[in-house]
Amino acid sequence: MEIGLRLAVSLFNLLIAVVAGSFNDDVVRTIQSADALNGAGVSAEAPLVKCSLQGSARLPAFSMDGDFVIGGAFFIHYQMHTLVNNYTTKPELPRCTGSFNARDLRFSRTMIFAIEEINNSTELLPGIRLGYQIYDTCSAVPVAVHVAFQLSNGQDPVFYKGDNCSQSGVVVAAVGDSGSTPSISMSRIMGSFNIPLVSHFATCACLSDKQQFPTFFRTIPSDYYQAAALAKLVKHFGWTWIGAVHSDSDYGNNGMASFLEAALREGICVEYIESFYRSNPQSKIQRVADVIRSSTAVVVVAFTAVGETKVLLEELARDPPPPRQWIASEAWITDSNLMRFSFCTGAIGVAIQKSVVPGLRDFLLNLSPSEVSASSVLTEFWEDAFNCSLTKASKQNKRVCDGTEDLKTLKSPYTETSQLRVSNMVYKAVYAIAHAIHNVICEETNATRQCNKYIRLEPQQVLTELKKVNFSRNGYHVSFDVNGDPIAFYELVNWQKSEKGVIEPVTVGYYDASLQRGEQFRINRNLTWLEDGTQVPVSVCSESCPPGTRKVLQKGKPICCYDCIPCPEGEISNMTDAPDCFLCPREFWPNAGKNNCFPKPVEFLSFDEVLSIILAVFSVSGAFLAIMTAVIFFYHRTTPIVRANNSELSFLLLFALTLCFLCSLTFIGAPSEWSCMLRHTAFGITFVLCISCVLGKTIVVLMAFKATLPGSNAMKWFGPPQQRMTVVVLTFIQVIICIIWLVVSPPFPVKNLTTYKEKIILECALGSAVGFWAVLGYIGLLAVFCFVLAVLARKLPDNFNEAKMITFSMLIFCAVWITFIPAYVSSPGKFTVAVEIFAILASSFALILCIFAPKCFIILIQPEKNTKKFLMNKN
Repeated sequence: MEIGLRLAVSLFNLLIAVVAGSFNDDVVRTIQSADALNGAGVSAEAPLVKCSLQGSARLPAFSMDGDFVIGGAFFIHYQMHTLVNNYTTKPELPRCTGSFNARDLRFSRTMIFAIEEINNSTELLPGIRLGYQIYDTCSAVPVAVHVAFQLSNGQDPVFYKGDNCSQSGVVVAAVGDSGSTPSISMSRIMGSFNIPLVSHFATCACLSDKQQFPTFFRTIPSDYYQAAALAKLVKHFGWTWIGAVHSDSDYGNNGMASFLEAALREGICVEYIESFYRSNPQSKIQRVADVIRSSTAVVVVAFTAVGETKVLLEELARDPPPPRQWIASEAWITDSNLMRFSFCTGAIGVAIQKSVVPGLRDFLLNLSPSEVSASSVLTEFWEDAFNCSLTKASKQNKRVCDGTEDLKTLKSPYTETSQLRVSNMVYKAVYAIAHAIHNVICEETNATRQCNKYIRLEPQQVLTELKKVNFSRNGYHVSFDVNGDPIAFYELVNWQKSEKGVIEPVTVGYYDASLQRGEQFRINRNLTWLEDGTQVPVSVCSESCPPGTRKVLQKGKPICCYDCIPCPEGEISNMTDAPDCFLCPREFWPNAGKNNCFPKPVEFLSFDEVLSIILAVFSVSGAFLAIMTAVIFFYHRTTPIVRANNSELSFLLLFALTLCFLCSLTFIGAPSEWSCMLRHTAFGITFVLCISCVLGKTIVVLMAFKATLPGSNAMKWFGPPQQRMTVVVLTFIQVIICIIWLVVSPPFPVKNLTTYKEKIILECALGSAVGFWAVLGYIGLLAVFCFVLAVLARKLPDNFNEAKMITFSMLIFCAVWITFIPAYVSSPGKFTVAVEIFAILASSFALILCIFAPKCFIILIQPEKNTKKFLMNKN
C-alpha cells in the first residue's frame, strides 16, 4: 500500500508537469524498481528504491549551499524567450531574455544580504547556515511554473532513501515572486507540497484566499487596501471623471476590479478602461495610448506592473498626450527607471513605506570583480550598466572594462538605496522564514539557544510557524493575519522635480488601514501636479452644481455627467452637487441663492409704514373734526339751527363718530388677542351707535311732520325719552351679538402662511365667521332701514329738514360697505386691514360731512341764516 501511495504521488507530480506545459523539462522522479511497478502483491520489504531526475535542471541565478535552503524568485529580466516547438526535437528550457531589470536584481541581492546577516547572527539560528537558490522568472508564467517545480524537487540527479522516494534537497520555503500572476502559479504548485511562499511584491487581493492559496504569505499589503487608498485619493482631490488602464494580468485585473468597486462607492466615474500586456502587439499598445490622448478625463489611474508601464509610457512619449495627472499603483510609483518620462511629472500614488536597512547599501555597492565574473547575471548587469565587456570586445563593439568602473558613481535602480521600500519587504520576508525555522529547530535552555541542524525539517513545520511569527526588525513590525497578509500601511508618493530638474519621488502623506475610518488618509506637505503645476487639476464630466441647484443626470451617460437645475420655488440645496432640493420649514423661505432658509419676513400694518401713517392721520383728523363740530354745536347750542336739529342726538352722534374715527387705529399694529377682539367689537358697536343716532334723527324728522297734521299727537310717542331708548336698544342688540361672538369663538391673531409663500402675514382670524358677518349684517340692516326712511323724508319742504343730507350720507355709507365686501375678501395680507380702515373712515367722513358740514357752514359763514324766521320759511 505504501509503494502504491508513493507511485500515486509520483504520477501526481508527473501530471502537474504535463499541465504546466513543461513535461520534458520539469524535474520529475521515476521509480526504477520493478517491484514498485508491480502494484498489488509487493511486500513491505521492497528492494531499495532508486530515484532520479529526468530532464535538465534549471540553473539558479544565485545559489549557496546550507543546512536549510530558502528559494527565491525574482523578475530580473523583462521578457521570456519565445520558442516555437516543432515536436521533432527536445524543447529547450524556457529562459529569460530582453532588457535587464536592475531593480529586481537589487531585490535578489537584498535576499542574499539578509541570509548572510542571519548566518552571522548569534541571536537568530545560531550555528545554522542558511543556503539559497534564487531564480529569474522574468515575470512569465511558464518560467515561474518551471521554477516552482525546481524548488519543489531539488537538484540531486540520483538519490536513495531506502524504500521512500521522498523529496531531497527541497527548499523549506521560498521568497517571491515580484508579480502576482507568477506568484499565483508558483503558490498553486508549491502549495501542493506545503512549501510556504512569502512574496515581497505580489499584491493581488485574490492571494488572500486561503482556500486556494493555503501556503501563501506576503510582507506587502494586499491590493484590496491599495485600491481603497487610491479611490480615497481620487475622491480627496475632487476627481470624479477618470480614465483607467491596467495590466492584463492577475495583478492588474484583480487590482482594477477592486479599485472600480471602491471608486463606485466613492461616486467616481470611469470614462474608459483599457487593459494590455507588455507582450501585446504594438498596435494594441498604440490603441491604448490613443485612447488616453483623446479622452476628456484629465486623471489616469494606472494599475500596471513596471513592464506594462514602461511600454505604455514609451509609446506615449512618441507623441505626448495633453497634460494628464497620473495616479500610480505601488508597482511603479517608486521605479526610478520610469522617472525619465517628463510628461509624468506630478504623478501621485501609494508606495510601500520607505525604510532603512543598515549595511545594505555597502553590500550592494561593494561588488568585487571576482563576484561579478563568477555570476552570469552580475556580468550581464555590469556590462549593461557600464556599456563595456568583461572579457573582450563584443559584437556591439563594446569596449573592454578597464577596472575603473565604480558602482558608487552609477545612477541605476540597483544603486538607488535612498528610499528602500520593496527591498525591505524582501528583507522582512527572509527574516520571517528564518524566525519560523528558528521556532522549529531551536530551543532555549539556561539562557542559551541550541539549534539542531541535523533535524529533518519539513516545509509543513515552517508553514505552521510562519502563521505565528511576530517580531520587529530595524523598527519595522512583521506579522501575518489569518489570510497571510500584513497590516496595510502606505506612503503617498509624488513625482516632483528637484532643483537639478530631475524627477524624484517625494513622500507627501500616508494611508494607514489600521486607523479608524476618516483618519486613515493624511497629506502633510505640498504636492506638484501635472506640468509641474501647483494648482490641483480638475477632472470632472460636469462642473459641480453649486448650492441652490440640484443634479439631473444626462440621459445615457454615467452618473458623473449631469446638468444643474435651479431648485423649485420654496426649496433649497445647501451643499455642492446636491441630488435633490428640500422644502424649507413652513415659517422659513429660501434666500435669493436658494442655498439657505431664512425666517420669512412678518408683515402687518405697522405704524411706521406710509400707508398706516396716512390712515392714522385721517383717523385722528376725523376724530378732531368731530370734536370741533361738537365744540361748535355746544358753543352755538342756543341758536335755532342747533336746537332745530335735535341737539341731544347730534351730540351723541358726534361722540359716536369720534369713536368710529378712533377705532380705526386699533386695526394698525401687530395683532394680539386683545387687539383682535377690540378692533372688531369696537367697530361694530360704535357704528351701530352712529347709525342708531342717524336713524333716531330721521325718525324725528318724519314724526315732526306727522305732528303738524291736524289731530296728530305722534311726537308724544317719540319724544326725547323714546329717542334715547331707541338708540340704547339698537346699540344693545349689537352689544349682545358681539358678546356671543366673543364667548363662542372670538377673533384671534394668526400667522397667514398661505396668501404669500415668501412671507408671513400677521392678521386677525375671525374666529366665528358667522359672528363677523352678523355684526356687519346688523350694521347693514340698520343702514338700509335708515336710508329708506331718509329717502321718504327727503322732499319734506322746510329748511330745517336734514333728511336730504341723511339720504346722501346713507347712500355713501351703503355704497362704501357694499364695495367693501369684495374688496375685503380679495385684498391680500395687510391690505385687507387697510381696506377695512378705509371703509370705516370713508363712511364716518360721509356721515360727518353730509350731516354736519352744512350746519357748521351756516353757523360760521352765514350766521344771518341761523334765525328762526329763515328756518320757518317754507319753500
